[in-house]
Amino acid sequence: MEDSNPELESFRKQWQEEVTRRANTTTTPQSQSFPLPNSHSSGPSNLPQRPPRPKNVYENPKTTEEDIIAEPQSLHFDGPSGTTEGIKDDGFHSYGKNTGNKEPQSALEHYEKAVEKEGQGSLGDSLDLYRKAFRLDDQVDRKYKNKHFPPSAFQPKPTITSPPNASATGSNNAQHSLDGPPPTIKELIESFSGLSIEPAPPEIEGTPSLPCPIADLPDEILIHVFQEVGIRDVAELARVAQVCKRMAYLVATGEQIWKRISLGSEFGFGEMHYQWQTDITGSPLDIEPQLLLPSQDLNKDPALFTPLSNDTITKSLLQSTYSSSWKQMFRLRPRIRFNGCYISTVNYIRPGQASPSAVAWNSPVHIVTYYRYLRFFRDGTVISLLTTTEPSDVVHNLTKGLLDYHRKNQFSHLPSSVMGDARRGRWRLSSLNDSPPESELEPSLKPGGSEGTLYVETEGVHEKYLYRMELKMASAGKTVKNNKLAWKGFWNYNKITDDWGEFTLRNDKAFFWSRVKSYGMGA
Repeated sequence: MEDSNPELESFRKQWQEEVTRRANTTTTPQSQSFPLPNSHSSGPSNLPQRPPRPKNVYENPKTTEEDIIAEPQSLHFDGPSGTTEGIKDDGFHSYGKNTGNKEPQSALEHYEKAVEKEGQGSLGDSLDLYRKAFRLDDQVDRKYKNKHFPPSAFQPKPTITSPPNASATGSNNAQHSLDGPPPTIKELIESFSGLSIEPAPPEIEGTPSLPCPIADLPDEILIHVFQEVGIRDVAELARVAQVCKRMAYLVATGEQIWKRISLGSEFGFGEMHYQWQTDITGSPLDIEPQLLLPSQDLNKDPALFTPLSNDTITKSLLQSTYSSSWKQMFRLRPRIRFNGCYISTVNYIRPGQASPSAVAWNSPVHIVTYYRYLRFFRDGTVISLLTTTEPSDVVHNLTKGLLDYHRKNQFSHLPSSVMGDARRGRWRLSSLNDSPPESELEPSLKPGGSEGTLYVETEGVHEKYLYRMELKMASAGKTVKNNKLAWKGFWNYNKITDDWGEFTLRNDKAFFWSRVKSYGMGA
């Protein structure tokens, strides 16, 4: 068979040469490097061939020169307006470009790599990198934030200004927050002086509103009504002040109301005792010598000091200590509350001992919890109880009747049998008469300086003992006053040997007042 046509052979050669030439042009762009336009780079040899791309993006191995040239760059606009920079300035994307496949060295590089791994879904790798970064520098998260999210990159929030024709009710709060600091309580109360009691809006729109008779009463009658409310329950007077702004102004500025409450015997200082009223058992007080601690001095001549009456002390404290404000005196001057009881919760840990027959690596630990209860009465007596029973099972049984009943019936199994361990006692408050100066004319005497101490004397576990507590009246929190009794000392007195002994207060905690509704206004 003869050879093929020469024209066909020449066509084949031309076709092979063209295929070889196209194959060469396809492989040549892949071996060349296209440096990114960067005026800060030291040379094209230090730059990678291409910015890193996510691994989950499919790349076609048969790329052409047109595809490479036409691929857009990632740009950002953190610089001045009108200029754009390549992705090298973005640390979040430039980490792989600047370091290639090198392992991170600094804490910031570890953190950036961890963020990159977290964005790709590799939570395990990102967690390891986060740990390494924080081990190298515990402030690396702040450095990352300052590098990639500087404060200059965020525009400040525009100032909100209300239009001149805006309603006073809608923009009043915004104007106060922008004009300056918020007003004080005194300024806020004074702003209510020109307001009146407004009736409630009608339940159905368009219908006439219901009458409000209390809005027509003069202030003198309203103050008298609020005074009667405060005598029955001071807490209810505080709720009345929350009804409307006009009532809040009358309650806050009505000194006549607070004077009656302060001088009264319901909640005020009329029932405060600054001298012993009974003996330990609650019987009428006979003339008896005063028990003095070893630190007290008996060599002072009582004739040099004339005791002041309670009214005289109250009036002097009103002007000198409480700025002539009856409301401030009622809130801040130490006083006992009778419509509740004071509870001290004590928790401490005691090491235990493992059983000899048990195999254990450690010893058991016991958490001990017990409670101290003090309930004060208006006649100057007090009930003291130390028990492990919780308050919900005790507070309603702290009465004199149950105390006397369980003293006569020691083996009672009633729920109130916990009162069998209660102790009778008496209480009084300190006053200016307790610590007179060396001379009555001493100018350094500060009225009210000796107030604030509560003395409690109770029965002991045996008839020959007597217990004495000294507690400091304090406040727990900024809003509630006179609801805390802090320990100052705890002693026992032996009547036979005439000796004093002091108890340690390592675990004992302060007493906190809790209201008990079943007590009413207090017996």
